[in-house]
Amino acid sequence: RKSEQELKDEEMELFTKYYMEWKGGNTSGNTSYTNIPRFYYRLPAEDEVLLQKLREESRAVFLQRKSRELLDNEELQNLWFLLDKHQTLPMIGEEAMINYENFLKVGEKAGPKCKQFFTAKIFAKLLHNDPYGRISIMQFFNYVMRKG
Repeated sequence: RKSEQELKDEEMELFTKYYMEWKGGNTSGNTSYTNIPRFYYRLPAEDEVLLQKLREESRAVFLQRKSRELLDNEELQNLWFLLDKHQTLPMIGEEAMINYENFLKVGEKAGPKCKQFFTAKIFAKLLHNDPYGRISIMQFFNYVMRKG
């Protein structure tokens, strides 16, 4: 039979053990923190010239890559031509409409830069109470110009 002091010591030992596991102090069994990617990097100080140059260069490369992804004027004109060519009748007033089947056809012909815009999710986002299940060509084109 254990004395009262031994019971208190054992209780304190168990408490410390479980508390450290819960708090994260004992990481022998829990290694999930090693899989979390680092997401914050401090900005280089003014005296860290090499790090500042590296940051500027990486930003320039990033902006160049994003710039190449943008649609130029000729590609936008081609997209408008394809959308207009594949519109689905009947028109609602002056507004040209396109159904999902023709939307996918235009997506195949529009080129690789436009491919990201021809998804079911975007079509559904622009679908508004049309009895024939179509979207407005003008609304889609404006969406591409805003997002692209």
